[in-house]
Amino acid sequence: MKNQITPCLWFDTQAEEAANFYTSIFKNSKIESISRYGKEGFEIHGQKEGTVLTVAFQINGQPFTALNGGPIFKFTEAVSFQVFCDTQEEIDNYWNKLTDGGEESQCGWLKDKFGVSWQIVPSILPELMSDPARAGRVVNAFMQMKKFDIQKLINA
Repeated sequence: MKNQITPCLWFDTQAEEAANFYTSIFKNSKIESISRYGKEGFEIHGQKEGTVLTVAFQINGQPFTALNGGPIFKFTEAVSFQVFCDTQEEIDNYWNKLTDGGEESQCGWLKDKFGVSWQIVPSILPELMSDPARAGRVVNAFMQMKKFDIQKLINA
């Protein structure tokens, strides 16, 4: 596991709820471990003993850590997770589940109910964008979209 990069997501108090939410959506995902606050450091962290501190989990084999660090930091669109999808059904599935309680944005972007940003992207998009003859039309098409429509991109 040397040099493996693991995103750490800072939540106020929802680390376990978020990890359970994400692992319920993506295949090949699981909760690996949960650590809890102890008596030590209470004067700094202020958390009741036994409260969830971190949750180690995997989404499609990619390790993540969810941390209950308090209300100090919030998520922004400056960091997002891209999910490449081969079919419209996959796009619809991830879009519908991740926007439940969250919000849609433009060009395949959304925020889930925890404020984490995701991009639900057709796997074919890089290929379509690499063709100079159609890239402009593809951009014009997806700029009109919230959730990507693969067929409209192909037709552009």
